Amino acid sequence: MSSAVPAIAVQGVTKRFGDVTAVDDLNLVVPSGCLIGFLGPNGAGKSTTIRMIMSIIYPDFGTVQVLGRTALDAKDRIGYLPEERGLYRRMRVRAFLRYIGRLKGLTNRGADEAAVRWLERLELPEALTRRCEELSKGQQQKVQFVAAVLHDPDLIVLDEPFSGLDPVNAALLSRVICEMHQSGKTIVFSTHVLHQAELLCDRIFLIDRGVKLLDDDIEDIRDRFRERIINVELANGATLPEISGTHLQGDQSSDVLELHVEDGVDEQTIMRRVVEAAPVRAVSLREPSLDDIFTRLVTEDHAS
Repeated sequence: MSSAVPAIAVQGVTKRFGDVTAVDDLNLVVPSGCLIGFLGPNGAGKSTTIRMIMSIIYPDFGTVQVLGRTALDAKDRIGYLPEERGLYRRMRVRAFLRYIGRLKGLTNRGADEAAVRWLERLELPEALTRRCEELSKGQQQKVQFVAAVLHDPDLIVLDEPFSGLDPVNAALLSRVICEMHQSGKTIVFSTHVLHQAELLCDRIFLIDRGVKLLDDDIEDIRDRFRERIINVELANGATLPEISGTHLQGDQSSDVLELHVEDGVDEQTIMRRVVEAAPVRAVSLREPSLDDIFTRLVTEDHAS
């Protein structure tokens, strides 16, 4: 796959449903080989954007290219895990994955071999001979993930891939996604689990009310929103007086107070002032998380 051709190119795309504008004049380029997280609150336009990328629905205005073509023309090079789950419940897993593999151009033997490899990789080899309806929700999610990647696609689009998975299996899937990315795959995934996106992604796309708020490499985002935050856990009943050179995020009723250090102020000096000003259980310095950045941008967007 040529690095000169982006995996996804969205230009001037608008999509309306009646009086509701789900996506508004959206521009987005996903470089080949990147792992990008699609973030946004409920109703932000994430799934609508993904469905347009996949040619499930079409924009009212603008153009969408996938691997230099439409998703329909490039379908055998794309793996897609939709938000709406769908298994043929009475089919056995082997037959279901064989059917999906055939749709993607694999032979029966090729589909069977890939299914065995992937189910072993996801620690679910025993599912192969079981009916889909006999599986737990998390096991079904794994099978559907296998269906999305069975044919070794170049571009993998995952809509809420961690839904239904417990922490152990979410960590397993995270490792698998990282391995696929390291092998050169382009991976797009929509998620509400921001810490997963922060750990996995090298690029972040944030949308709210159909409008792009953020689209950049994660390291550039961290540099852009770099801020020093001091977390203060007070002893029972204690209050913290105003500390010059900081502003308090939230209020004194919080279990952990967040002091945002102003520019030009030494954070170590502030931490000493905090300890001197009130009895504390813990004081720690951190930088904004992706959750902090997400909350800030969405709050500002809603206030505008």
